[in-house]
Amino acid sequence: MAFCAGCGSQVADGTAFCQKCGKPVAGAAAPSGNPHNPGAPVTAGMDENIASLLCYVLGWLTGLIFFFIDKRPTVRFHAAQSIVVFGGLSIIYWIVITAFATQIFFGGLGVGWTLGYTLFMLLRLLFFVLWILLMIKAYQGERFRLPIAADLADSLVGKVKA
Repeated sequence: MAFCAGCGSQVADGTAFCQKCGKPVAGAAAPSGNPHNPGAPVTAGMDENIASLLCYVLGWLTGLIFFFIDKRPTVRFHAAQSIVVFGGLSIIYWIVITAFATQIFFGGLGVGWTLGYTLFMLLRLLFFVLWILLMIKAYQGERFRLPIAADLADSLVGKVKA
């Protein structure tokens, strides 16, 4: 029988973790952080550029997820920027749809080209272009900063070195 170094309780042979405190038992092969950088936190083996890209995949939803689960500064910046950009665009999108619902409906049926339908399509195009651009830049490891959104993202995360 072995003893836990953390709490001192008795641990059965062949057990990797203590039943009381959950700490790894001495001599057992337990993961101890990032194998490429031993001092870094465990991130499930996901590279920073992949995590940054994933912040944008489902817009503000994945931005929220990564904002709360990943503590790396670059990933948190991309997550916050995703929340600000795509959350803001989603709000504007729904305001346009609500304000111009009839025009969008009739413009979409080919009855005529209306102001509401034009705004609707321009927002969809802007959403798509920003989505692709931000995913590519994040994957390349760049901290691409959109003019207003990046400042708001910095205020969410706190100032981060570029």
